[in-house]
Amino acid sequence: MIHINLLSPEREKPSRREPVSSFDRSGQKITVACTLMLVAAAAGVGWWYWSLQQESARLADVLASAKQESQRLRAAIVQVQKFEDQRAQLQQRVTLIEQLKRGQSGPVHLLDQISRGLPEQLWLTQFEQKGDDLTIEGRCMTLNSLSDFVGNLERSGWFKRPVEILDSRSDQVQAADTSVIKFTIKAKFAPPVA
Repeated sequence: MIHINLLSPEREKPSRREPVSSFDRSGQKITVACTLMLVAAAAGVGWWYWSLQQESARLADVLASAKQESQRLRAAIVQVQKFEDQRAQLQQRVTLIEQLKRGQSGPVHLLDQISRGLPEQLWLTQFEQKGDDLTIEGRCMTLNSLSDFVGNLERSGWFKRPVEILDSRSDQVQAADTSVIKFTIKAKFAPPVA
């Protein structure tokens, strides 16, 4: 017959040994080393993430200020373009005026000399120019006014001598019983040599 002991044998109680330091075992050393590496890696990733967030915020601020500056500069560019267009238009006008001045020196001086030569009580009714030949018609109150006008034109240096009086006749004005002299003068315009 077979006997089976169903009672558990008494185990021996382990004797108290001296405690073993945790760093004496190589497995524990590896675990601590890995834990330290994980903590260091987590700290590095955290620091890297924080620095990227800071850089992202700084770049967002720079981008926003660059957009504002770009809008301000666009407005300034538009304004500068308007000023450039206005300057070009004004320059064209100045050039045109200078061209007109160069081309109008004769007629301007002609009219200027005639207006300077007009004495009192004399007025012009018609003026005709064909080339350098001028025919002037007008009215005056006295022959002295007509004589002064002709003398003023000859002395100006802009008309060849003699300035001829082609016709002068006296007409009575009915309302005032005053005589008005109608006249026609012929002159040749000759600008003086500079």
